[in-house]
Amino acid sequence: MEFRPAETPASQAPAPSKSALTIRLCGPRGFCAGVDRAIQIVVLALKEFGAPVYVRHEIVHNRYVVEGLEAKGAIFVEELDEIPPEHRKQPVVFSAHGVPKSVPADADQRNLFYLDATCPLVSKVHKQAMRHNRMGRHVVLIGHAGHPEVIGTMGQLPEGSVSLVETIDDVDTYTPPDPDNLGFVTQTTLSVDDTAGVIKRLHERFPHLTAPAADSICYATTNRQEAVKQAAPGCDLFLIVGAPNSSNSKRLVEVALRSGARQSVLVQRAAEIDWDTLGDIRTVGLSAGASAPEVIVNEIIEAFRARYDAVVELADTVEETENFLVNRELRHVPLTQADMAFVNGD
Repeated sequence: MEFRPAETPASQAPAPSKSALTIRLCGPRGFCAGVDRAIQIVVLALKEFGAPVYVRHEIVHNRYVVEGLEAKGAIFVEELDEIPPEHRKQPVVFSAHGVPKSVPADADQRNLFYLDATCPLVSKVHKQAMRHNRMGRHVVLIGHAGHPEVIGTMGQLPEGSVSLVETIDDVDTYTPPDPDNLGFVTQTTLSVDDTAGVIKRLHERFPHLTAPAADSICYATTNRQEAVKQAAPGCDLFLIVGAPNSSNSKRLVEVALRSGARQSVLVQRAAEIDWDTLGDIRTVGLSAGASAPEVIVNEIIEAFRARYDAVVELADTVEETENFLVNRELRHVPLTQADMAFVNGD
């Protein structure tokens, strides 16, 4: 892979007395279209309906984003019964990870006005699972137990009609109700390589296994992993910006190590970097999970520039042009650059 230099403003030119460092900045990185849409939904709901706007679960797995929305007037709850009676007319937003069918049903019963911010690509997996079920197949879901997306996908179907597997070992010990009548789907944020191994083993054990009509792992997960895979060889350190509970961010750390980085670390902010233990580093890879804002990427680059004679090389693979529309109830509300500056920067 060839890396091209990024433009460095004259005001940020590094001092010659510092150790030389190359930062390989991956692209694409950071927000995907589904995350961007979910955050926009909360921001637009606050503009249209005023504070508070309630959000069930973290809108995306990133504390910086959550705190930024809280500062604007969003209130995050885990369950709908936490919404006080006097605020029942205010909107409640369902997170980008998706929710079981029982959640909107509960909202209807409570006469709540809700806006569903489920990523359209997660909704696609829901539809794939429901189609398997309509065709009489037992559904095998490849994913991580306890992840909100997995809970939401399993919650689309009747209890007992979905089995969860995480690893090849799980597949080896799995006993389905009907081995000749199975269909599989996957969580959207898995490791592409690891998941391929699990699917291969499923096909070996169950030759009549039916695949979904389209790949379940989303384009953003695939693209970010591929960019890290290309940039990792020769990196002394690879930093991934993301939260500890972000599945796609943790997968990027694994991909970087597997692809040749000497070490890889998940950080939420520049303050988490342990500068004293970095040692003699010459090349640093830098990427961000799909729910990590660009302002933190910039913060980390500036932290390196303060300590090193750092130059930035762009490690771009593909350009993402996807754009998902917000809910119809919000499309008339103007969204400005200032509205999103807390995550995108000025």
